[in-house]
Amino acid sequence: MSHSYGQIHVHAVFSTKDRRDLISKALQPQLWAYLVGIGKHHDIFVPAVGGAADHAHILFQLPTNLTLASAILLLKSNSSKWMNTQQRMFAWQEGYGAFSVSTSNLGAVMRYIQNQEAHHREITFEQEYLALLKKHAIKFDPKYVLG
Repeated sequence: MSHSYGQIHVHAVFSTKDRRDLISKALQPQLWAYLVGIGKHHDIFVPAVGGAADHAHILFQLPTNLTLASAILLLKSNSSKWMNTQQRMFAWQEGYGAFSVSTSNLGAVMRYIQNQEAHHREITFEQEYLALLKKHAIKFDPKYVLG
């Protein structure tokens, strides 16, 4: 899109269906790299990907020609298809969390995403997700937020 400019960074978080441990430690580096590749293919700059057995965090720059929902759909649907070639019955949850990131905070968010293994020795995905929603002042109904 000519003459359209944007610098919109998003920290997206989504879990596996029913928050099941479907992403083995051995498969994580391949999945994270695949998500970066999906981004490159669709002109979505992805500087950080990480997560755990039951969820993923992706920091990406939203292109001016895509909506947030479209970008996340591309990332989730294509990675889900690839994961199903690696193992059976893989699926992501229906929804996602998406949080804006200021340019001045990119380094901190990248470190947070890259440090997921250590982070989840302390708290669960559910605790982390609720904390992110609260930190970003997103209203939610606790009985529906985790599906």
